[in-house]
Amino acid sequence: MFEVLESTGAHVEQRAPLAKLAWWRVGGPAELLVQVDDLHTLQAVKALGPDPCAVLGNGSNALIHDDGVPGVLLQLVGELAGMRVQGDRVTVGAGMKLVVLLNRLDRLGLAGAEVFAGIPGTVGGAVVMNAGSRMGETRDIVESVTVVLPGGETVELSREELSFSYRHAKIPKGAVVARATFKLTREDAASRLAQRKEFLARRKATQPLNMPSCGSTFTNPKGDYAGRLIEAAGLKGLRRGGAQISEKHANFIVNLGDAVAEDIRWLIATARCEVRERSGIWLKPEVKLLGRWASDALDAP
Repeated sequence: MFEVLESTGAHVEQRAPLAKLAWWRVGGPAELLVQVDDLHTLQAVKALGPDPCAVLGNGSNALIHDDGVPGVLLQLVGELAGMRVQGDRVTVGAGMKLVVLLNRLDRLGLAGAEVFAGIPGTVGGAVVMNAGSRMGETRDIVESVTVVLPGGETVELSREELSFSYRHAKIPKGAVVARATFKLTREDAASRLAQRKEFLARRKATQPLNMPSCGSTFTNPKGDYAGRLIEAAGLKGLRRGGAQISEKHANFIVNLGDAVAEDIRWLIATARCEVRERSGIWLKPEVKLLGRWASDALDAP
């Protein structure tokens, strides 16, 4: 498979270390890490049919198994992490980091992407998860998304076809998001930037942003907050090995320096079970498991 993947023009690395790429700084290597830098190459890779093949993105919501990830793991780079501007419409490669996108839009005087403030992911991940905050959600600015299906066919989906809901978009099974087009504005750019800076300052004051984590571990259940429920269950500060439910914000699980993936998995599962026992609410993880995890890995400690 290594030689076949290389024949597509992709850069392929065997036994690629992943812990340094993941925000939790844990996990074993990828059997094959495939860097794809344009749409044609992505189509060629998907046409080979190495499915399921996961996309690493920015590694910000990935819990990578201590034994690593078998098979093919994709990274979108080059053209697929680039940007094209046409007036107030911006087409962005799915591999672009959201913080890079915001910085570039600031220099162009374009506003509207405040929905991505403080989110440590990529454009592709933001689309798939309908990422957002109190400043809005991805669906607020998306016009269309291009995906590559298993087999290599490219399809463009409208906002309506994506059927966005809370932390979810309707993406065809096995498809990889290649790029997205956003409708932005030049109106009130300065005031929107000021609002974003104020929002980020509040996040810095209330979240453990100086420690390795995946950001929010769970989505908020309707009418409540995951962090409040975890704290009410008496779990704030709970440790397992080198991982801890943050003492600053209970919806964050942090690596204290020597955590392994199993420590984090145990804390996620424990939080879910304890919250369900006390409140009847089954918290939904935002975390994406990569590797040979059991299908019920987050259901019980």
